[in-house]
Amino acid sequence: MKFSRIAAAVTTAALAPAVLMASPAFAAGSDAPAAGKQPAPTVPDQAVPDHTAPDQAEEDRKTILAIIADPMASEYMQDAGRKAIADGPQAMRKFIEVDQHKIRMDDYRIAILRLLPGAGAGLKEGINKVLSNGDTIEKLRHFYDVTQHELRDDDNKVEISRLIGVGGPAVKEAGKKALKGTPADRAQFLKTGRFLAQASDDRVELARIDESWDGPILSEAISKLMNGSPTPAELRHFLEVTQYELRDQDNRVTIAKIIDGGGPELVKAGRAALAGTAADRAEFLKTGQHEARAKDQAAKDKEKPTPGKDGNDGKDGKDGQEQGNGSGTGAATTGNTATTAQGRGGAPLATTGAGDHTTLIAGGAGTALVAGAGLLLAARMRRAGAEG
Repeated sequence: MKFSRIAAAVTTAALAPAVLMASPAFAAGSDAPAAGKQPAPTVPDQAVPDHTAPDQAEEDRKTILAIIADPMASEYMQDAGRKAIADGPQAMRKFIEVDQHKIRMDDYRIAILRLLPGAGAGLKEGINKVLSNGDTIEKLRHFYDVTQHELRDDDNKVEISRLIGVGGPAVKEAGKKALKGTPADRAQFLKTGRFLAQASDDRVELARIDESWDGPILSEAISKLMNGSPTPAELRHFLEVTQYELRDQDNRVTIAKIIDGGGPELVKAGRAALAGTAADRAEFLKTGQHEARAKDQAAKDKEKPTPGKDGNDGKDGKDGQEQGNGSGTGAATTGNTATTAQGRGGAPLATTGAGDHTTLIAGGAGTALVAGAGLLLAARMRRAGAEG
């Protein structure tokens, strides 16, 4: 018999707080009235019938048919009414005087439970309280018809205030206007107005990003989006997700250009960033590349020879300059090694860049000239002695 549900309903009020937390599926049962529909009003009790009156049973039958025909009647109310009619006059009288009231209370409790999805903190607290203390149909009906709407509006005010605190200029303006309006204005703002205002703020933010970003991939995507007809949801998704994906693509391209032809440390750090996360690449562009460049420069400075170091005092014809690498100064030239020859007195002799052969020829000529001058001097001394 389906009247077992009536007995179960007696325990519903005591278990309501636990039901709120442990069994939300109960609120969606097929016996509950449709969402947003108030249970049908209870038909007033009628006087004990005079069983000698032949028409009393017919009147009770009509009363029950009216109860179960109400659009707000739950499926369980309909089943119980039809069963009472089938069971005869006494069952119909019991349904009108007792059963319909118990079923109605169950229907209100189920309808109240169905308010939970999307409810704010204030409404949830109110639901828990009424199901714990709502021991009469009048309390349940008042909560469903009046209190729930008051609590929902209080929750809406709290949520709008939060959005104003974190939103852009358009959201702030529309939110403040809703707070000054009616409960319906606040409900409408949270349903659609907030998203329209957010879309306006998102367009401004996208324009700011496009202005400040140098990468072509993100800038091109922003232009394409703005020139179309994006929905508020599309704008939000682009700002929250897509822009970061496109930023990383631009960063990859930039890093590849930076390490092309760079020093060992720069190439090493750049490749590690490319193999890492988006955060790694952003960090490389912000600080990592500069640290790697500094290491490469320090290595170059360390490789340059220091005058006077390792017995090189600048008198070996190199003058402390790098030779043969195209980066030195003085006598060094690209792809060539220029040597500066020294005379006996330390005065340099001119070179032509032709190599050691020129040096040897110049040295040989110098030796011949010294020998000839000695012979000439000896001959003059001999002549002077003869004449004397």
